[in-house]
Amino acid sequence: MTMLRTAKAIAVVCAIVAAAGCQTAPPQPVLVPAAFRPLGVSAPYLMGDVIGGQHARAAKMRAAKIRPLSPYEAAAYMADLDAELRRQTAGIGLDVLQVGGGIVIRIPAVFTFDAGSAAVKATTDATLLEIARTVKTRNRTFVDVLAHTDTTGTPQGNQLLSEKRAAAVASYLAAHGVARARIASKGLGESAPLYNPEADESQKAANRRIEIRLVPYRA
Repeated sequence: MTMLRTAKAIAVVCAIVAAAGCQTAPPQPVLVPAAFRPLGVSAPYLMGDVIGGQHARAAKMRAAKIRPLSPYEAAAYMADLDAELRRQTAGIGLDVLQVGGGIVIRIPAVFTFDAGSAAVKATTDATLLEIARTVKTRNRTFVDVLAHTDTTGTPQGNQLLSEKRAAAVASYLAAHGVARARIASKGLGESAPLYNPEADESQKAANRRIEIRLVPYRA
């Protein structure tokens, strides 16, 4: 009888240990397909200084009587701006990304330019107008306009095309109320792809993009 009780007790202890082991074992990692990962968020060109440097850009902001953000204001200001942009662009198909302490609005090829053109087309016009309405009222940020191409054509031709496209979007924002003192533009050609190499047409299209980077103007 005693041996039977002992055997039962040992069985119960083993079951408890086994259950505890199941509860504390680390979960198996979930493999997320690459297509579902945010692309290019940590790219050096997005993490670096604003175009032209903070010192020169801040001087233009001061001359335009734009107030800088204090260290206590910046985080809440950018969080409110992020939320407003997400509400405003919901369902359009843009990406609103948090990068460092700033925000990047990534506009895909379908909303940007026709192949080989730097003329803002109708779909881009409607999209940029919505963005301009918010960016012009939230004026305590630097506005960097970055343009990219795919690898079709020559690197030199793509660089020139991207510069023209970035300048066209910058001019559009300025014409719709965003203070020129806040804006700078830069073409990156094919030098900063989301996909490298480009495996298909959808990846080429993803590489053709406009990005509007909003960086807090700090005191």
